[in-house]
Amino acid sequence: MHEVGQGNVAIVHPALLQRPWQRQLLCSLCCVIALSLPDAASAAEEPAKDRTYLQEATSRVGDVLLRAMSFLGLPYRSGGNTPETGFDCSGLVRWVFGETLGMSLPRRSEEISQVGAPVAVDQLKPGDLVFFNTLRRTFSHVGIYLGNNRFIHSPSSGSSVRIEDMTTPYWERRFNGARRIVPAAASQEEAARAAAALNGFETR
Repeated sequence: MHEVGQGNVAIVHPALLQRPWQRQLLCSLCCVIALSLPDAASAAEEPAKDRTYLQEATSRVGDVLLRAMSFLGLPYRSGGNTPETGFDCSGLVRWVFGETLGMSLPRRSEEISQVGAPVAVDQLKPGDLVFFNTLRRTFSHVGIYLGNNRFIHSPSSGSSVRIEDMTTPYWERRFNGARRIVPAAASQEEAARAAAALNGFETR
């Protein structure tokens, strides 16, 4: 099983900790989630309702990232939309957001690209969806943004769920845009600090 969530408590699947680089990334993601929470000074200035909203939004993003990472190494399967069958790109996104947030996203990446609000590439935050043209048509591929230009996705036949760098020539040329379907919890400064937590991580 690939369960990583139970109620409101995130449970890390043991497979996520099998390799040193996976443990390193998990620690970095924990930093991303922690750094995106309001600090004591700013929290004191915010109404209680706003603080609760920010904390809940951050928690939701953390659940999404941890759930997605629990599937690292799961084989790609065209049309796959469950952990038992394997995932294609949109199948992975639909399953993760469905299981963690109860969202019912469209089946195809082109349709998913119409959900939520558009996000500029320099405004990307963990949990955003990133889209690419990999089949000679726009929005034909989708992944989940992790921070520091990294995203997790189920690439293609013969491969498996993995993390890649959006700034490599292949992905940079094919980038089509991004959408935000989870409310953003981090400020500009906090997002930069969160990205720094992932700085130096290399895709394995």
